[in-house]
Amino acid sequence: MTIMPKKISKTIQSRTDRLLEVREFVLDAARQFGFSEEEASKIVLAVDEACTNVIKHAYQNAPDKTIQIEISRDKEAFQVSVIDEGKSFNPTTLKNPDLKQHLSHFRRGGLGVYLMRTLMDKVEYNFVPGRKNEVRLIKFLTPSESGSRN
Repeated sequence: MTIMPKKISKTIQSRTDRLLEVREFVLDAARQFGFSEEEASKIVLAVDEACTNVIKHAYQNAPDKTIQIEISRDKEAFQVSVIDEGKSFNPTTLKNPDLKQHLSHFRRGGLGVYLMRTLMDKVEYNFVPGRKNEVRLIKFLTPSESGSRN
C-alpha cells in the first residue's frame, strides 16, 4: 500500500461530468488514510455536494471555470478543501431544512449544505468576495479506524 502524502490536489473544470473523477480521487485518499468504506463514502458524498454547489451556484453552470480540490491530513484529521473563484456564499444565511416537509413535497435539491454538515465532523467556509471561496470538509478518524492504519 502506498503512503498518502500530507497534501494532494486535483483541479477540474466546472462540469458535472467531471465529478466521477473527483469522487474516485477522494475515495482513494480516504481509504489510504484509513477510513472504513462507510466513512469514506460519506466523505465522498459531502465533497460531491460541495462541488455540485460550486457548479450550480458559484459558477451558475458555466462549464469553463475551475474547481480545485485539496486533500490534506495530519495524524487524526482528513481535510478536503473545495476552492473556486465564483459567486460567494454565506452559510449563516441558510437555516436547516424541515426534512419532513421537504420530502413530503418531493423536492429535489436544496439539501447539499445540510448533508455536508451531517456527514462530516466539521464544515468551514472561507471567502474573499471577488477572489476565492473555500469550503473545508473535515473528518476525524475514530479510535477503531486509526488502529487499522499502517
